[in-house]
Amino acid sequence: MAFDGNEGEIIDLRTAGTWTSNYQEQNEGGVKAHFYGKNKLNQILNQTGCVGIRIYRAIDDVGADVLVLVGVDGEENNMEGGVILENGTPCPPRCGTSSSL
Repeated sequence: MAFDGNEGEIIDLRTAGTWTSNYQEQNEGGVKAHFYGKNKLNQILNQTGCVGIRIYRAIDDVGADVLVLVGVDGEENNMEGGVILENGTPCPPRCGTSSSL
Protein backbone atom coordinates (compact mmCIF):
# COMPACT_ATOMS: atom_id res chain seq x y z
CA MET A 1 0.00 0.00 0.00
CA ALA A 2 1.00 3.60 -0.47
CA PHE A 3 -0.42 6.98 0.48
CA ASP A 4 -1.16 9.40 -2.35
CA GLY A 5 -2.19 12.50 -0.37
CA ASN A 6 -5.94 11.99 -0.85
CA GLU A 7 -6.63 9.98 2.29
CA GLY A 8 -9.45 11.01 4.62
CA GLU A 9 -13.04 11.93 3.94
CA ILE A 10 -14.69 15.34 3.80
CA ILE A 11 -17.73 15.46 6.10
CA ASP A 12 -20.48 18.03 6.47
CA LEU A 13 -20.82 20.47 9.36
CA ARG A 14 -23.81 18.62 10.82
CA THR A 15 -21.88 15.35 11.11
CA ALA A 16 -18.83 17.14 12.49
CA GLY A 17 -21.01 18.92 15.04
CA THR A 18 -22.65 15.68 16.15
CA TRP A 19 -19.34 13.89 16.52
CA THR A 20 -17.64 16.71 18.41
CA SER A 21 -20.69 17.03 20.69
CA ASN A 22 -20.51 13.29 21.42
CA TYR A 23 -16.89 13.68 22.49
CA GLN A 24 -17.50 16.82 24.53
CA GLU A 25 -20.39 15.19 26.42
CA GLN A 26 -18.11 12.31 27.42
CA ASN A 27 -15.21 14.62 28.30
CA GLU A 28 -17.00 17.55 29.91
CA GLY A 29 -14.67 20.37 30.91
CA GLY A 30 -11.73 19.00 28.92
CA VAL A 31 -9.87 20.38 25.94
CA LYS A 32 -12.10 20.34 22.86
CA ALA A 33 -9.53 21.16 20.21
CA HIS A 34 -5.99 22.31 19.48
CA PHE A 35 -5.04 25.08 17.05
CA TYR A 36 -1.89 24.88 14.92
CA GLY A 37 -0.84 27.77 12.69
CA LYS A 38 -0.52 27.24 8.96
CA ASN A 39 3.15 28.21 8.93
CA LYS A 40 3.99 25.32 11.28
CA LEU A 41 1.74 22.92 9.37
CA ASN A 42 3.35 23.98 6.10
CA GLN A 43 6.79 23.27 7.57
CA ILE A 44 5.65 19.66 7.87
CA LEU A 45 3.80 19.48 4.55
CA ASN A 46 6.56 21.19 2.54
CA GLN A 47 9.15 18.54 3.43
CA THR A 48 10.38 16.60 0.41
CA GLY A 49 8.29 13.45 0.01
CA CYS A 50 5.61 14.44 2.54
CA VAL A 51 2.06 13.53 1.45
CA GLY A 52 0.22 14.23 4.70
CA ILE A 53 0.27 14.43 8.47
CA ARG A 54 -0.24 11.73 11.08
CA ILE A 55 -1.57 12.91 14.45
CA TYR A 56 -0.75 10.99 17.60
CA ARG A 57 -2.48 11.32 20.94
CA ALA A 58 0.12 11.62 23.68
CA ILE A 59 0.65 12.57 27.32
CA ASP A 60 3.30 15.20 28.07
CA ASP A 61 5.74 15.34 30.99
CA VAL A 62 3.16 16.92 33.32
CA GLY A 63 0.40 14.43 32.46
CA ALA A 64 -1.59 16.61 30.04
CA ASP A 65 -3.17 15.13 26.91
CA VAL A 66 -1.45 16.55 23.82
CA LEU A 67 -1.28 15.88 20.09
CA VAL A 68 1.95 15.15 18.24
CA LEU A 69 1.96 15.83 14.48
CA VAL A 70 4.48 14.28 12.11
CA GLY A 71 4.81 14.22 8.34
CA VAL A 72 4.22 10.97 6.48
CA ASP A 73 5.70 9.88 3.17
CA GLY A 74 4.01 8.01 0.32
CA GLU A 75 5.17 4.67 1.71
CA GLU A 76 3.17 5.31 4.91
CA ASN A 77 6.31 6.01 6.99
CA ASN A 78 6.58 8.74 9.60
CA MET A 79 9.18 11.32 8.64
CA GLU A 80 10.84 11.08 12.04
CA GLY A 81 13.95 12.96 10.96
CA GLY A 82 11.89 15.97 9.94
CA VAL A 83 9.62 18.49 11.62
CA ILE A 84 7.52 17.18 14.53
CA LEU A 85 4.92 19.55 15.93
CA GLU A 86 3.23 19.86 19.32
CA ASN A 87 2.22 22.62 21.68
CA GLY A 88 -0.95 23.64 19.88
CA THR A 89 -3.12 26.29 21.45
CA PRO A 90 -5.94 24.57 23.37
CA CYS A 91 -9.64 25.38 23.20
CA PRO A 92 -10.72 26.21 25.83
CA PRO A 93 -9.58 28.80 26.64
CA ARG A 94 -8.83 30.08 23.12
CA CYS A 95 -11.92 29.00 21.17
CA GLY A 96 -13.08 32.11 19.34
CA THR A 97 -16.52 33.62 19.73
CA SER A 98 -18.73 31.15 17.86
CA SER A 99 -18.51 27.62 16.57
CA SER A 100 -20.87 24.80 15.68
CA LEU A 101 -18.16 22.40 16.73
